Amino acid sequence: MTKSSSAPTSENAIVRYVRDTRAELSKVTWPTREEGTRLTVVVLIVTFAAAIFLFSFDSLFSYLITLFLQVF
Repeated sequence: MTKSSSAPTSENAIVRYVRDTRAELSKVTWPTREEGTRLTVVVLIVTFAAAIFLFSFDSLFSYLITLFLQVF
């Protein structure tokens, strides 16, 4: 038995995935270099501020728990 050349061939799933991904990426509106730099700086500042806040909060609770354990 031979395959008929008129039979529809199923597309490889990986090939379909790559083709669909490229099509979706072509629809994306990419930020300019200035926007990307500015947004990166904002993310770094917010991350640094959150780290300082969490460190302070953790240090305060650590001190209070140590003080509590020394009393009892």
